[in-house]
Amino acid sequence: MNYILFDGPVKDSLLPFTFTRPVADIRIGILTIREKWETILNTVTSTRTEDYLSIKYPLRTEAINVMIDASFVPDTILAEQILKLKVGEALVNSEETIAYCTDDPRKEFKKENFDEVAYEGTTFRIENTWDIFSKNGEALQADFELLTHGRESEPISKSNSVIHPENIFLEKGARVEFSILNASEGPIYLGKDSLVMEGNMIRGGLALCDNAVVKMGAKIYGPTTVGPYGKVCGEINNSVIFGYSSKGHDGYLGNSVLGEWCNIGADSNNSNLKNNYAKVRLWNYATESFEQTGLQFCGLMMGDHSKTAINTMFNTGTVIGVNSNIYVPGFPRNFVPSFSWGGATGFSTYYPKKAFEAAEVMMARRGVTFDKVEADILNHVFEITKKWRNYPR
Repeated sequence: MNYILFDGPVKDSLLPFTFTRPVADIRIGILTIREKWETILNTVTSTRTEDYLSIKYPLRTEAINVMIDASFVPDTILAEQILKLKVGEALVNSEETIAYCTDDPRKEFKKENFDEVAYEGTTFRIENTWDIFSKNGEALQADFELLTHGRESEPISKSNSVIHPENIFLEKGARVEFSILNASEGPIYLGKDSLVMEGNMIRGGLALCDNAVVKMGAKIYGPTTVGPYGKVCGEINNSVIFGYSSKGHDGYLGNSVLGEWCNIGADSNNSNLKNNYAKVRLWNYATESFEQTGLQFCGLMMGDHSKTAINTMFNTGTVIGVNSNIYVPGFPRNFVPSFSWGGATGFSTYYPKKAFEAAEVMMARRGVTFDKVEADILNHVFEITKKWRNYPR
């Protein structure tokens, strides 16, 4: 059976993160949604996504294909139901189609052409950007159980102060010394070759993915995820940081999501609670308006390759697009379009040539090449986000 993860109807509600990746490659918990499906199904998946992303994330078809809406996070019960699907059947809950089996995965799905199989279980779905951090605790616990079941952790050094060590798991090469690890309210997972330097205070849940680093003197409250090769320090609370991004100095990050290749300057802070304690509204690309999240705590959403200077400040519920550079004092507005350069006093267009020079240098520092595939994706993002920029040349 060939399994294909498709973006589904919520893709635009997950922008800016889905400007540069399919829904399946959003990280929540320890793993990306794709990695969760591949682990549970014990197979490799492919993707049906936007044309401009398909070179990096190609579609692979076979005679029989199971199409899965990637916004649904898997568990073993859901996977068992999907494994039973036959050609012409669709697994549905009360509102949405979760998956369907077809011999033509490129053809548009029409519900009336399929026999419906009702799914009565509870589904776990990522429908909005803020779901990534607000549901991270549930996802982290599930991933921890999935990845550690029947396995034994590497030993935890006796130099650490540890609470509930049974909820702490170190993969091979993970290192942590002279730190406080409290796993009483959520698991702590340290991926392969990850490093927690001395003098850190960590309150789970925490997912520190492969090769990620917590620098000295950090205060981390769960549930927080630091993706592969990420670097963090300062104070972090209930945030998800995708791979290769850095918040390497003091400053506060709370109830936030950072894409890949982001950099937060030293002593930068975001607000995650309004002064009047009102529920937070957040920019929604799908409706092109600020929408109510229903959350009292909601911080910063930052797309791939965006960066801040030192001492940058963000209002509650700020959305930063892809490849933006924030560098002047004061609070920038709470929606900054992609490829913007500036801050509180105004913005200009951050043109791709200049943005790509920075991306090439940053990626080379981590041994990754900024190639034509990446450039083509970002050039497309530059074009489709023009309507939100009205900056002088």
